[in-house]
Amino acid sequence: MTVTNFNYQYDGLENVIDFVRWGGSLFRKNDLFFGHGTDNAFDEAKVLVFYVLQLPQHIPDNYWTARLTHAEKEDVVELFRRRIETRQPAAYLTGEAWFAGLRFIVSDATLVPRSPIAELIENRYAPWVDADSVTNVLDMCTGSGCIGIASLKAFPNAEVDLVDISSEALQIAQQNVELYHLEGVAHPIQSDLFSALQGKQYDLIVSNPPYVDEIEMDHLPEEFQREPALGLAAGKDGLDLVRKILLEAPKYLKDDGVLIVEVGVSQYYLQQEYPELPFYWFEFENGGEGVFAIQKSELELFADEIAARVNPA
Repeated sequence: MTVTNFNYQYDGLENVIDFVRWGGSLFRKNDLFFGHGTDNAFDEAKVLVFYVLQLPQHIPDNYWTARLTHAEKEDVVELFRRRIETRQPAAYLTGEAWFAGLRFIVSDATLVPRSPIAELIENRYAPWVDADSVTNVLDMCTGSGCIGIASLKAFPNAEVDLVDISSEALQIAQQNVELYHLEGVAHPIQSDLFSALQGKQYDLIVSNPPYVDEIEMDHLPEEFQREPALGLAAGKDGLDLVRKILLEAPKYLKDDGVLIVEVGVSQYYLQQEYPELPFYWFEFENGGEGVFAIQKSELELFADEIAARVNPA
């Protein structure tokens, strides 16, 4: 069932909970897909209602019965209509998303922040680095800059380079740098992986690169197809960029440096391709999978094996 007429019945709806409930019902009837910060129709409706009403994420119970003005009702209904008809994730409709407890500006030039790396940030990347000793961090394939900027919460003495090949994504990252007044601390850099970083070294390189394989790309729900393919597609097995990161990262890590990379469901292919590498795979309390850590010394130890996969004879 697809709803096309929005000029019905909502005149009988008055308060916050009415519109969240109604929006959730509409989204379920229209078979929307979720996974960009919410995992169900009613939380998605809540995001849009709260955005219009400028409410914080958590409100007192009595706010749920607060009545909307006529103008507010119209604005909510318009967002519901756009969510259904365009299949754009809610974050693209509001221009914002939350990650690691922080609000970030987003656009359709960036992926919607949702990485489980947020949990590592909350734990200050322990025990992989001494957070107070970290001075240089690289967020590779940064998109909106969310991972690198949020990581500064964990590292009080650090600067971060926010690297992406997309100039449009870096414009959004720059806006987020300015949002948190981090000029001089967070540095957006346009680069094809490490190409513009010659001579730099980092205590931590963290990356959420494209890792969607060809088969999965062909079957993505419409909501994911609204995201930039540049931030998703990574070849036949989803490892095109990860291979290059594994090969080049040791040159850009300090002696005790660590590489942390999200590969999602491509974890299976990575383990098949590099069975000898001692990847540490994180387990997340809040959901998520496919994030590994590996030390510079371990990457150097298996440098020949890594190079053979990138440059086969």
